[in-house]
Amino acid sequence: MGFKIEFEGGTARVWRATDDGATAETRDYDPSLYVGGHVAALRDLRTALRDDPKVAGTGFERWHHRLRSRDPVETLRIDLERVGEVRTLAREILGLHGDSHPPGTFRLFNVDFSPGFRYCVETRTDPTPARPLSTLRIDLGLADRSDGDVSALALDGDPAAPGTDAERAALRALAERLHADDPDVLVLSSGRLVPLLFERADTLGLDGFRLGRRPGWTKLAGANTVESYGRIGHSPARYDVPGRVIVDRSNSFLWDVAGLPGLVDLVERSRKPLQEAGWASIGNVLTAVQIREALARDVLVPREKRHPEGFKDIDTLQAADRGGFTFDPDVGLHEDVVEVDFASLYPSIMCEYNVSPDTVCCDCHADRADVPGLGYSVCDRRGFLADVLEPIVADRAAFKRRRLKWILVSCFGYQGYRNSKFGRIECHEAINAFAREILLDARDTLEAGGWRVLHGIVDSLWVTPRESDPTPIPDLTDRVTADAGIRLEHEADFEWICFVPTGDGRDGALTEYFGKVDGRDAFKLRGIEARQRSTPAFVADVQRDLLRALDRHRAPEPVCDRLQRAIGRLERGNVDPADLVIRKRVSKPPAAYTCRTRTVAALERLAARGIDRYPGQDVRYVVADDECDSADRVRLPVESIDRYDAGFYADLLTRACESVVAPLGWDRDRVRRYLRDTDDVGLSAFE
Repeated sequence: MGFKIEFEGGTARVWRATDDGATAETRDYDPSLYVGGHVAALRDLRTALRDDPKVAGTGFERWHHRLRSRDPVETLRIDLERVGEVRTLAREILGLHGDSHPPGTFRLFNVDFSPGFRYCVETRTDPTPARPLSTLRIDLGLADRSDGDVSALALDGDPAAPGTDAERAALRALAERLHADDPDVLVLSSGRLVPLLFERADTLGLDGFRLGRRPGWTKLAGANTVESYGRIGHSPARYDVPGRVIVDRSNSFLWDVAGLPGLVDLVERSRKPLQEAGWASIGNVLTAVQIREALARDVLVPREKRHPEGFKDIDTLQAADRGGFTFDPDVGLHEDVVEVDFASLYPSIMCEYNVSPDTVCCDCHADRADVPGLGYSVCDRRGFLADVLEPIVADRAAFKRRRLKWILVSCFGYQGYRNSKFGRIECHEAINAFAREILLDARDTLEAGGWRVLHGIVDSLWVTPRESDPTPIPDLTDRVTADAGIRLEHEADFEWICFVPTGDGRDGALTEYFGKVDGRDAFKLRGIEARQRSTPAFVADVQRDLLRALDRHRAPEPVCDRLQRAIGRLERGNVDPADLVIRKRVSKPPAAYTCRTRTVAALERLAARGIDRYPGQDVRYVVADDECDSADRVRLPVESIDRYDAGFYADLLTRACESVVAPLGWDRDRVRRYLRDTDDVGLSAFE
């Protein structure tokens, strides 16, 4: 089991974790890609590639090109000298060699695998570590990284060289720690630490400095900006050192939600080596799991799918082009409320109802209408997605692992995603159709049992007793489970819950609610300010305090009394500026902004300190003077902050208060009138 795989020339170096450290074994390795097309054209291509120095060999093999195909077809396998040349040759086949044939002659397979994952699936190597891996956390603040000063380096949360600010001492302490502990995984606050540490060691004359188990380091990929579902993201540069896994905490969602044990679990499921899993997205890990299943079925992975949406008449299109069902919430404060949720609804639909790209709208059952409201057939033959998802669904049910939740959620979305290797829009539509039917059937069962539905979102329902003696919830959830074949769980009891109106007050906001869980000193929050990533800590803390006031009094006036007290703290300057930091994502290059927003002001201050920020990255700032239209409008957390704009933050507090009291009929103007007309803070403000 090789937990780390590195490439040099035409070889792969496989690192294995041992009881006393790690050992490396170097192997010859020729990666492969596949080309489909007419056999005559493939033979021409094979001849043309005979003298290509990138090509180590070629041959013909029989593979399936689609999940739904019944017979394998002759396919050209091309072995390459180096793993980094796979995509280069793929481009040449479509361009240089493809120009001598009609468009679409060649179809490429198994092209865009990450190098380590490619090695594992092609050589059937299991990258799961053979023993628990050891880690060392290495941190350095943004300002110090920008200044190129590593004297404040921290190791596992402690200063590397306490009592001194010398860079030389910090680097020596790091080297000694690496030698003494011999960690398998380096968990870095930023991947940019790798070149910086080597650069400073070289400048200071520290010969022999290294981060890996052997000398040197490598830049694997440069930074780039990505867009997914309309959201801008930033992928920082990636670095590598011999014999140790690097986890860049600034670029690892999975590390945040799963930690090392969770990442190792995903390595075992996906066969992506730990370092690649660390920087991968949830969708990328899911794709790896799907690729493993496809290859096990002798199905190649297309470079790009060629499965256009099938023809639909207007009625079918209107019925199909819908998402999950969402009820209009009953705005207000409700007591004695029960929440019930379907366990992993969408993945369970794929498994229970055999919904998969290779089963929906099958030719062998064209006369059947299995999908409610759409009339699509679903094949009786076991689908691809069921084999992919059933082990994950089972483990999610048994252990409630959060990391598995994200994979299951992503699997549904990927069925409609244009870049999904095995997605299909009809599959996406069928899943939604089953989900709508299941939720509406559950509503009918609950209402027949004496409960009133207050709200419902896709896979969750909130109900309150309509009768004095309704059927017990466990009896009803069992009944729904038996009917749907998917477990409906009793998620929570609420002493009270509030559904928030929209900004204009006319309707209920579909995804904004909060409530007090029965028997717990805790609130469940969704959509309101305390759950939003941009909200300053002080505002979030005050909003939670306002919720406690609402819990005690169930009236808006005491809530506003608490708000008035918090605004007073702001106006007296008694709030730590560190608790007023706002976080915003940069959506475009600084020069592309046409309005002088707070984000632009923060970017200008960062640039003045030599710190670049790219689309998809975050900026953090404190608003110092919101009326100012220059960079002085904000201050950065790394600066000395001597003031903040109390009026600006008071407005944020008022908005947060409005979310709390809006279900009781108070809007922002009513809150402000109450504050203006109230001279003395009520006793409830001090409870």
